[in-house]
Amino acid sequence: MTPRIDFIGLVTSDLAASLAFYRRLGVDVPEGSDDAPHVEAVLPGGLRMAWDTAEMIRSFQPDLQPGSGGGLVPAFLCDSPAEVDAVYAELTAAGHPGETEPFDAPWGQRYAVVEDPDGNTVDLFAPLTALGDGTA
Repeated sequence: MTPRIDFIGLVTSDLAASLAFYRRLGVDVPEGSDDAPHVEAVLPGGLRMAWDTAEMIRSFQPDLQPGSGGGLVPAFLCDSPAEVDAVYAELTAAGHPGETEPFDAPWGQRYAVVEDPDGNTVDLFAPLTALGDGTA
């Protein structure tokens, strides 16, 4: 048996704020879970995303010092370059810091970076041309 990635876990200092951020990105986070110490959501394709409060992790890892982001970078594929711009605008208008404004990257994507409530950077991207037909 070979281990395989099953979920992406985030440790958060403000669970409700983190869940609200990822809900804005379309993650189907269970309603009523904002006060739970551990929350999971199944992503399209079966991969899971999980959130734990720092207090919950400290119950078995007492010396935990959560980082200020940058170690794990979730990346969200948007349907179009225009959607990258729109999602970036929505998130920054809601008060989430923009790290990198949308731009046409040399690797062929519309690309932007925002921060979640815990300072984790989150990538937003879309191919500059539609896959397979060469159109934008």
